[in-house]
Amino acid sequence: MANKLLKETFQLLEKDFQLPEIKSEFDEEKAIGILAKVISQMLDREFERLLQICYRIDLGEEKLKRILHESEPDQVATDLAKALWERQKMKVEIRRRYSGKE
Repeated sequence: MANKLLKETFQLLEKDFQLPEIKSEFDEEKAIGILAKVISQMLDREFERLLQICYRIDLGEEKLKRILHESEPDQVATDLAKALWERQKMKVEIRRRYSGKE
């Protein structure tokens, strides 16, 4: 069950961030690490696109601002990856709850 939740969450983020496919077993920490690397590159090269993705995922403007302004510079990508992961995981859980799939 938990593994399926991880896969569904990763698939939601995979589309927006064009993440590499993970062929081996993975856990939440590994997925967040992969996402953080992509976000780090986007912070430097595609900041507007990153903001659009955060808006589309519905991260929340206050949370995004807090991460961008209050996180340590070397932690921004990781903190943002964790926040985006949690948001998408919550979406998967809500969809399951209301679709009757558990």
